[in-house]
Amino acid sequence: MTTGRVNPSFKLEDQGITELGSVYYNLMEPALIQAALEKGEGELGNGGAFLVTTGKFTGRSPKDKHVVKTPDVVDTIWWENNAEMSPEGFEALHADMLKHMKGRDYFVQDLVGGADPKHAIDVRVVTELAWHGLFIRTMLRRPERDALDDFTADFTVINCPSFLADPKRHNCRSETVIAMNFEKKLILIGGTEYAGENKKSVFSLLNYLLPDKGIMPMHCSANHANGNPVDTAVFFGLSGTGKTTLSADPARTLIGDDEHGWSDRGTFNFEGGCYAKTINLSPEAEPEIYETTTKFGTVIENMVYDPETKELDFEDDSLTANMRCAYPLHYISNASKTALGGHPKNIIMLTCDAFGVLPPISRLTPAQAMYHFLSGFTSKVAGTERGVTEPEPTFSTCFGAPFMPRRPEVYGNLLKEKIAEHGATCWLVNTGWTGGAYGTGSRMPIRATRALLTAALDGSLADATFRKDANFGFDVPVAAPGVAEVLLDPRRTWDNPEAYDRQATKLVNMFAENFQQYLPYIDADVKAAAIS
Repeated sequence: MTTGRVNPSFKLEDQGITELGSVYYNLMEPALIQAALEKGEGELGNGGAFLVTTGKFTGRSPKDKHVVKTPDVVDTIWWENNAEMSPEGFEALHADMLKHMKGRDYFVQDLVGGADPKHAIDVRVVTELAWHGLFIRTMLRRPERDALDDFTADFTVINCPSFLADPKRHNCRSETVIAMNFEKKLILIGGTEYAGENKKSVFSLLNYLLPDKGIMPMHCSANHANGNPVDTAVFFGLSGTGKTTLSADPARTLIGDDEHGWSDRGTFNFEGGCYAKTINLSPEAEPEIYETTTKFGTVIENMVYDPETKELDFEDDSLTANMRCAYPLHYISNASKTALGGHPKNIIMLTCDAFGVLPPISRLTPAQAMYHFLSGFTSKVAGTERGVTEPEPTFSTCFGAPFMPRRPEVYGNLLKEKIAEHGATCWLVNTGWTGGAYGTGSRMPIRATRALLTAALDGSLADATFRKDANFGFDVPVAAPGVAEVLLDPRRTWDNPEAYDRQATKLVNMFAENFQQYLPYIDADVKAAAIS
């Protein structure tokens, strides 16, 4: 049985996917929720939200992500960072997955990645779970219904959680697999119910395709001044560093919370929704995001709730600290209707420093910006990846290494060129620890972070007095409105300044050691900005 709206010349049978059970094309939110409830995939929450758990996988599985080593990509993939899969292994994986799918029901969503139609790609996502269809429909951009009659996909994603890969036969690491084949324009996902793999596979796809067009793909949130798209800011950062929280500023228009491109026309969101962490979410600190958790069609992922009232517990992380909600962008009242912005005026690099060494904000030169972009220092936050149970210091180049198919310098040079062309001001913002390392100090006060960002974005921080940081060489404001001066000098926040010095030396050495890998690929000015 076939249900829903679809291009009659582009059904699954036309893609060689045959002998399925019922196929549901482009169902809208009410029908997807009804199907998910009938299949027992989750429960209906307050306001029509959909409550679901994802089993043992409550975060991404980056080590199980593979790129097929075909002739067209063999010289352009960053193989040190992307596990390879042989074409033969992929062929076997594809054939076995299609065989496994026979007789089962599937849900198809025909969607768009990219708000700028000049640079967008059309993506078909085929999911075994109805709620995965709801999730990806929320996260990507939804074409007009009439456009579905002529829709054909540039790439197709097939997500089949019940399929378990055979590492020997399929040339992969485990029973869980995410396999990207650029030649066949096909992504296969198996063995995990974690919905984030769907959106991150499309992000990785765009990260490979767009640099060839001179477009900088960015793991960042973005906003612009209300009524003034020219005043755009982007916020780089890994999960848990505050991209979603800090870009959701009522004084500014939200372009998007996670994935964007920077083209010759400006900034554009890849997505049509937001995927926010909900641990400790409060109506006081983040009222609009909090409100989305009781709105129709919001996907509530891995949250503990009262079985009778369905009231959510925002503090109970017994399932995972990576509890999340996925909601359409228009649920945020000040979200951009076009998801487009100008060339970034300010670039914010967010880091969660578990060492307690970095100041809450620092101003970077263009060369320092590329240095810190390539370094991508932060701390993996509990729950965002399997096995991470407490903040873990890490270097994730471009603030998103798991999603970068090309070498880091490709993205770093694009960023450097665009900063030079458009004159963006760059800031490094620490949302991690102060007054000591993780376990001793405390998390940076969000009010202080917001005050500093406001001053940076409205231009007033540029008039502050700055000092040169003794460890990293960047400029740090001595004072800022609404922020205690002691907070701006992290050494003063420690009870034992000598202990701070030892910790700072340790971190500086970690930066220097990590950056050795990039020295053969960068220009002299960036080498001069490197810490030795």
